Amino acid sequence: MTRAILIAVLILLATGAAQAEPARRAYTIRPYANSPAGDWADGEDPLVRQAAVEALGRLNGSIVVADAQTGQILSMVNQKLALSDGYIPCSTIKLVAGLAALSEGLIEPAEKVYFPGGWFMTMVHGLAISNNVLFDELGERLGFGRFRRYARWLGFGEKAGWNIPGEQIGNFPAVEHDMGVGRMTSFGDGISVTPLQLAAFVSSIANGGSLYYLQHPEDQSQATALSPRLKRHLAIGDWLPEIEKGMAEAVRTGTAKRARASGTSVWGKTGTCSVNSQRSRTRLGWFASFARDRDRTLTIVVMLRGGASISGSLASEVGGNVLQRLRRSELAARHPELKIGRLASQSR
Repeated sequence: MTRAILIAVLILLATGAAQAEPARRAYTIRPYANSPAGDWADGEDPLVRQAAVEALGRLNGSIVVADAQTGQILSMVNQKLALSDGYIPCSTIKLVAGLAALSEGLIEPAEKVYFPGGWFMTMVHGLAISNNVLFDELGERLGFGRFRRYARWLGFGEKAGWNIPGEQIGNFPAVEHDMGVGRMTSFGDGISVTPLQLAAFVSSIANGGSLYYLQHPEDQSQATALSPRLKRHLAIGDWLPEIEKGMAEAVRTGTAKRARASGTSVWGKTGTCSVNSQRSRTRLGWFASFARDRDRTLTIVVMLRGGASISGSLASEVGGNVLQRLRRSELAARHPELKIGRLASQSR
């Protein structure tokens, strides 16, 4: 518990925000870009594509929207970024650490984990506010070997897609980070995750444990004929209620509350951190989420890059905006006589 005491003193009740840096430099990645440029979208769902592109706007980032029940990618905005070698997952890694700790019996559902000073944290509240102290402690209990084994089992460090040209695999290291496994389970330090990997993983949470290969149809005929391809079934069903409660609470009152979308139930986890190298410095904002609406479950992963204005909270707003725009577009398509799109535009 010695290390937990030190962490508690340094970052008492800290949330998953950008890590402290010894010497601050100006951010070198611009927060604005023409993100959809060069994408191949012939096989994507046109309404989903439109909603995602409009929600992202001029922001520098990527959005992946997938059907959680089949693994079909309905839209992948900024495919160059989505298929790249990945980025530090920031606090979205807490979903992996939480599932691993619950599965190993290191924390029980609704258990209060106490820290020096008499305060405590539960899994649900820890996910909702992205508490670093709790997930540092759970990482120490897990140890690097078990944490790595679970992360690989959950799909990290391998391709998430089925024959998607250009897809990279990110990196899950073979050795523990020099700042300890707790830093990995709370901030994601030393780990590189792609938007596709995160989308496949979150889809498995949404659908009860089926880890599907993500498929990106080349045209509408492929989209129509697509059949799900199961990579493996994850025996995580017993622990999903606690993870889902934490994600729901994050949207209701926590770090992802900007994602709330009228008429749609949303579960999500944010992540915010800074990435530094000798030549560049950028701030990342992640939002890993799913939404249940009528007869389908959509997974939405948003990743943003840029300067001080970028955060997981902003990414969650973009994710919620995707759902709002999609809901409005689908309603307009079903009821063209209502002219919903024109009225919505006039009201903004």
